[in-house]
Amino acid sequence: MTNDSSSIRTPRVGVVGGSGYTGRELLRILAGHRGVQTRWATSRSEAGRPTAVRGLPYQDLGFEALGDVDLVFLCLPHGAAVPWMEAADAAEVRVVDLTADHRPGSGREEGVVYGLTERNASEIARARKVANPGCYPTGVILSLEPLLEDGLLAESRTVTVAAASGVTGAGRSPKPHLLFAEIHGDYRAYGLGNDHRHLKEMRALLPGVPVLFVPHLLPVPRGILETISVAVAPGVDAEAVRAAWTRRYAGSGVVEVLAEGAPALRDVVDTDRLVLSAIDNEGLAEPTVTLVTAFDNLGKGAAGQAVQNMNLMLGLEAEEGLRCRR
Repeated sequence: MTNDSSSIRTPRVGVVGGSGYTGRELLRILAGHRGVQTRWATSRSEAGRPTAVRGLPYQDLGFEALGDVDLVFLCLPHGAAVPWMEAADAAEVRVVDLTADHRPGSGREEGVVYGLTERNASEIARARKVANPGCYPTGVILSLEPLLEDGLLAESRTVTVAAASGVTGAGRSPKPHLLFAEIHGDYRAYGLGNDHRHLKEMRALLPGVPVLFVPHLLPVPRGILETISVAVAPGVDAEAVRAAWTRRYAGSGVVEVLAEGAPALRDVVDTDRLVLSAIDNEGLAEPTVTLVTAFDNLGKGAAGQAVQNMNLMLGLEAEEGLRCRR
C-alpha cells in the first residue's frame, strides 16, 4: 500500500487579536512554519492591513470564522478570551489561549491543560484547550520545579525572584508611563508588595515554595532576565542544580543549560530559546545558589511557547517552526 501524502490536509489555524505585540510575533513565526496554514488573523483597528503572513490581511471577524480552522490562538486582552473559548469548544476547534483567563489560579482552569511544554507534553498532545503560561512564570517554573522535585531546595525558605522585562510585556495599548521619554535611561521596580497577578500561577505550580516576586521594567523593547536566589539543602551546589536541569531538559532544543557564566538578553532576544545558569555564592550563613534565566517575553514567554503547544496538539514535532538555533 502506498502512502498518498497529497490526501493529508495541512492543519489550518487562526489568530484572534493578531495586531498586538504577541499576535504580531505569533504571525511572524507562523509565516515561516511549513506545517500549518494560517487562514486568518483578526483585528478591528488594523483590518485590511497586511500581516506578517504573505497575502493575509487582518480582518474584522467573529465566531463564524472558527468554521474555517482546526486550531485558534487567542491573543486578546485579559478577560476577553472566555467567550471565544466557549465558541471554539462548541465548534470543536482546538484552542491555545495566550491570556490569563484559563491559567492556574484563574478559577476557570478546569478542563484546560497548562501549556508549559517541557512539563506537560503528553497532556498537551491530547488536549483540546490549552492555557499558555504567563511570561514571568515560564522562567520561574522551569528554573525551580526540577529543584523542588529533586528535593534540592531548603524547606520553607523564601525564594526571591528579581525579574526584569522589556516594555512589550505591558502590551501595545498606549500608556503614558511607557512612552519613550518616560522609560529611556530609567529602570524601575513595579508591582511591589508581592501581589503581582502572575504569583497565582507560580504558587499553583510550585506548591509549598514561598516566592517573593519583584518585577522590574527594563528600558528595552523585549526580553526577560530573572535572577532567582534560592537557599538549597545541605550538600547542594550549583553543579547539582545544573545536573537536575540537564536531566529534566535533555534533548530540548528550546531550553539550554550553561555549564558556566550567565546568559544575557542578547543571547535570547528574537528567539524562542530559554537559557538557564546556576552560580554558587560565598560568604553566606546558609548555602545559597543564584539562578539566572533569560528568554524573550514574546518568544518562549508567549508566541514561541504557543507554537510549541500548537505543534503538539496537531501531532507535529514540538519545535517545528521555532527559532531555537544560535
